[in-house]
Amino acid sequence: MMTLFSILSPMEWALAFGVLFIAGLIKGMVGFAMPMISISGLSMVLPPDWALAGLIIPTLVTNGMQSFGQGARAAITSVRRFRVFLGVGLVFLLIGSQLVTRVDPDTFLLLIAVPVALFAMVQLLGWQFTLSAPSMRIEAATGAVAGFVGGMAGVWGPPTVAYLTALNTPKTDQMRVQGVIYGLGAIALVAAHVTSGILRSETLVFSLALVAPGVMGMWAGGLLQDRIDQAMFRRITLIVLLVAALNLLRRALMG
Repeated sequence: MMTLFSILSPMEWALAFGVLFIAGLIKGMVGFAMPMISISGLSMVLPPDWALAGLIIPTLVTNGMQSFGQGARAAITSVRRFRVFLGVGLVFLLIGSQLVTRVDPDTFLLLIAVPVALFAMVQLLGWQFTLSAPSMRIEAATGAVAGFVGGMAGVWGPPTVAYLTALNTPKTDQMRVQGVIYGLGAIALVAAHVTSGILRSETLVFSLALVAPGVMGMWAGGLLQDRIDQAMFRRITLIVLLVAALNLLRRALMG
């Protein structure tokens, strides 16, 4: 009979729990970065397929919490508003997930990391890049990039956050919209990686076990998020976005 400690050692479990708590903490504050932090931390001691599988169920659960934090009606409104992003992103996520074992994702990570890092840096330096109104073309392009890289690497936050930040989305709305977008993406990711073989019996047990520390971290982050205003929220979001982009760049260049 399979037990939790027959999958990983106690030290590996302790590290995995710590990584998911920190990932949840950051997500609770700014609404994203759980996959980026999770896969970066877990990959230090685990094979890539285990690291990717480990983040899938905690990401699904916490995004569900984030999506419905203001009620089902608000979540449905967000789905309608970003239907182009979601539709295009879903198609490209399914495509990317089936290529995860066949194509080296480093090139795609590099292509997304550089522009996102530049966007975050110039915003933090005070050079504002904003969209006066939503653009269907930009939304579709962002959804395609986010979905494809998300399917291959489990990380789709940076392009999404860059788009929402450029629209000057209010803090509360941005948290909900991110939860809806990432939540639907997480559902697709579960289905896609059951098919790809990444999510199988032993990795599913591992992923389920990481839900608790992820949820606890998100709860703690939510308490901190309630205490910051819109300007501080935007700045913290840009800082996390820059760190995420630089981490993707590191992964692309160093593996």
